Amino acid sequence: MEDQKRSGDRTGLNELAQAYLAGRVSRRQLIAYGSALGISMPVLAAALGGRRGPAAAAQDDLQLGTYDGKTLRISLALAESEREVFENVVAKGFTDRTKGAVELVTIESEDVVRTLEAQVKSGNIEIDLLTQDNNSLAPLVAGQLVEELPDAEQIMPAATIAALKEVLQFDGKFYFLPARPNVQITYYNETALNAAEVQPPKTWEELKAAAEKIREESGVGKVSIQGVAGGAVGVTITQFLWQAGGDPLKINTPEGAAAFQFMQDLKPNLTPQYPTATFDTTNTYLLNESVVLAQNWPFGVNVIVSEGGKKEVKTYSGWAGPAGQFHVLGGDVFGLVKGTPNRDMAIDFAKYFMSKEVQEQLTAELGWPAVRDDAFGAVQEWQQPYFESIKEALTHVKPRPNVTYWGEVENILTNAFNDIVTNGQPVQETLDRYQGEIDTAAQGA
Repeated sequence: MEDQKRSGDRTGLNELAQAYLAGRVSRRQLIAYGSALGISMPVLAAALGGRRGPAAAAQDDLQLGTYDGKTLRISLALAESEREVFENVVAKGFTDRTKGAVELVTIESEDVVRTLEAQVKSGNIEIDLLTQDNNSLAPLVAGQLVEELPDAEQIMPAATIAALKEVLQFDGKFYFLPARPNVQITYYNETALNAAEVQPPKTWEELKAAAEKIREESGVGKVSIQGVAGGAVGVTITQFLWQAGGDPLKINTPEGAAAFQFMQDLKPNLTPQYPTATFDTTNTYLLNESVVLAQNWPFGVNVIVSEGGKKEVKTYSGWAGPAGQFHVLGGDVFGLVKGTPNRDMAIDFAKYFMSKEVQEQLTAELGWPAVRDDAFGAVQEWQQPYFESIKEALTHVKPRPNVTYWGEVENILTNAFNDIVTNGQPVQETLDRYQGEIDTAAQGA
């Protein structure tokens, strides 16, 4: 009987695939049906036989070259599940379209600049296209390790989210293309907040009041901010600074003092776990309900709701400070390695990657935010409210200062956070001291 059921499921999937190719059902319906059967995107792609439906064909005006016998080498960091989708859907689709092969190369983020310097200096280019965190781009430009892209506006689709473009430029010139944007959204346990008679906070005042009420009801703080040293607390502080109207490179201003004072005032009602809260542990805390309100990256939607079954966990874009709602623009961008012999192939891959068809698949299968605002339509019905939160948050993003000494700044911000928020030291004099360290780092750079 079980074999008959699986056979029937696959027969139904094949019939639905044919209906999709004939234009009688949407891509969303096809993905939703496959997901209900536990069928992954690569299998769906196989059911389609590498073909595209009429809607995709109609909008797909990509003009890609033919690269038979050539191999494009891409530096791209992926989890195992992401790698499966990339290889079986994205890379295979590009090869089917262009006859060119795609090879993934893994380089640790801290080794990227050193590796590229050696390759560019020797002229032995072994990586054609790289993805890099959008906050680690300045050394690539300063070291002349990536190509300038004067035609970037023509390469990017018209539907590219406008807020992503600023981080791609240095001195008004494009050096990068969008690859995978990211933004933090706010997760909350609806059942727990209802029990405490608390609404999801939309302002600093509401956040402070909600944290206090939840602590009083639970006997322990259950609101979290990410306090792990380095990048995690750097994002936390930067967002609070912007919300106060401040600047992470000028922290001893009245606006900077207001941001740190607010975090210090918030601390008594936070979860005791906040110093260990980062991208992965925050998901764990939301799953075990030791935290009921926290900001984290969108990948948590699949981890908490889909895999963890916590349907009571909902999301919204977040809260605003005195200067408004602001989020750090996270994620990766594409850069063409200086002197690559496969420049045209690399640009065509970036075009294909940014196409609506590919972006829809990455969003629906992996939960990645899309680089374009017309590629969210293929998400499953249960995912839609969560992606509305992501789309809203993306309208409030700013890139962090793209300076070569940002790593030093994050360490300084971490120390200021520990002194002021965790240890309760005086705000202004502590910020004056650490501003001196930021100024020294800037002069050294």
